[in-house]
Amino acid sequence: MAQTLRQNRLLMTTTKRPAKMVNKKSSGRPIKVAILGFGTVGSSVARVLAAGKYPGLRLTHIYNRDVERKRLSTAARYVPADAIWTENINDVLTSKVDIIVELMGGLKPTEAWIRAALTLGKSVVTANKQLIAYRGASLLRLAKAHSVQLIHGAAVAGGVPVIPGLLHGQSADHITRIRGILNGTCNYMLTRMEAGAGYAEVLSDAQALGYAEADPSADVDGFDARAKLCILSRIALQAELDPDQVPAQTISTIEKIDFMYAKELGCTIRQVSTAQLDSTRAGAMVQARVGPMLIPHTSPMAWSHGTQNMVVASGRFGGDVVFSGRGAGGEPTAVAVVSDLLAIAQGGVSVELPVHRRRVTGDFISPHYLRFVVNDRPGIVSSIAGALAKVGANIDSILQRPGHDKHALPFVVTTEPCLNSTIDKAVEAMAKMNCMLERPLCLQMLEPEPPTA
Repeated sequence: MAQTLRQNRLLMTTTKRPAKMVNKKSSGRPIKVAILGFGTVGSSVARVLAAGKYPGLRLTHIYNRDVERKRLSTAARYVPADAIWTENINDVLTSKVDIIVELMGGLKPTEAWIRAALTLGKSVVTANKQLIAYRGASLLRLAKAHSVQLIHGAAVAGGVPVIPGLLHGQSADHITRIRGILNGTCNYMLTRMEAGAGYAEVLSDAQALGYAEADPSADVDGFDARAKLCILSRIALQAELDPDQVPAQTISTIEKIDFMYAKELGCTIRQVSTAQLDSTRAGAMVQARVGPMLIPHTSPMAWSHGTQNMVVASGRFGGDVVFSGRGAGGEPTAVAVVSDLLAIAQGGVSVELPVHRRRVTGDFISPHYLRFVVNDRPGIVSSIAGALAKVGANIDSILQRPGHDKHALPFVVTTEPCLNSTIDKAVEAMAKMNCMLERPLCLQMLEPEPPTA
């Protein structure tokens, strides 16, 4: 407890010191690098640096809780023998390190540490999506005020260069929509379910493989993808969103039967994240949501399997640009982290565009997939049609696979395009029908893109 109080006092005093930037390009000395967090990604960063391609970067400090265990691990062989291992953050903050690589994750205590580092004139590279989604705007302002850089290219899609691609490759375009598969864990699970496995089985496998945590809610309930979507929205749409205002729907209610019905409709199911400018409100609003959707087999997102990530940026002038690749794993993410290190070391400057705070709506106009499980009896379809008609929604098709118990009968209704909020009202009414054995599952359906001229 005493050590913690001393650390906090030192952290508070060091954040008040004036920043003094090192002229890295002209000094001729190696750029000193510290890693906070020597887990899967941190150890992979050390391994990439040890490959010897980057003589201008020198790893000098490793911070980790229970640091002795990490120093004795096999991954430690990639760390220079003279590097300092510590579990006291002030050993890093008060050192002559030039760039801190933050790979701890979360908001506390990492936010305070990064603010201290930036104030002390140290640039920061991070893969912390929650931190950048919730605090990115203020941290970027702090970095600019102290003439240092905060780069987060690894925070979205791991080794896929979507953030630098949007910043440096598409900044001149007018991006109107970002859509994609941003969570490799969910993509792995839904791909396995598409092949016939059940949800509980694929979740257990994902946890055994290290794709999912013991508490998988951040992935399966959409919170991880939501943070990434907000980061991309800031970069691509110049729209600052509150992640807590972006609706997120879980994939945990998806069952094998849904993939069977999806196939009959020419679709598969993927967790999709979407943010787009709402043209009907003169740019004051952004439509955004994360959740499982039915995706036509003709869509590039239906071709994304396993832990792959995919982002489609739709621009006014450049059209659709697709970024795809391994979005998770230590080595792909480490490549993005070290690329950010090299950008800082060689004097790279990020493109800056004006960003505005925007309100969020999760209301989209789209067709919807409704899957029911009922105790079969006459008049059910009529009752469902009536509930939809009452809110102004129309049935497009009805699907019922043979061979199921009439006392637990699954069947599907698809609707013509309408607002989410419209369908939600109908679902609330239908869920109260005596014939329903469980709450109806409602998924958006992605409509095929119109052919280009």
